[in-house]
Amino acid sequence: MSQDVLNTITEILTEEFGVPADDISADATFEKLGLDSLDVVELTLVLEEKTGVKLEDEELEDVRTLQDAVNKIAEKQG
Repeated sequence: MSQDVLNTITEILTEEFGVPADDISADATFEKLGLDSLDVVELTLVLEEKTGVKLEDEELEDVRTLQDAVNKIAEKQG
């Protein structure tokens, strides 16, 4: 399940945000990937559309890396 979520995030980052696939790893921060706070909001909306999981603003406060995001989504998917 978590690998599927990471693959989905990777696909979104490369296709929608132009992040080079080689830069993407589970421990990469959004800042390292060149995403600002508005990009992260947009990413969250696209993820919601693709996974059906809505992440609230409060839940995003402690999300710093891709793995953090994967964990939050997997946790909400049950």
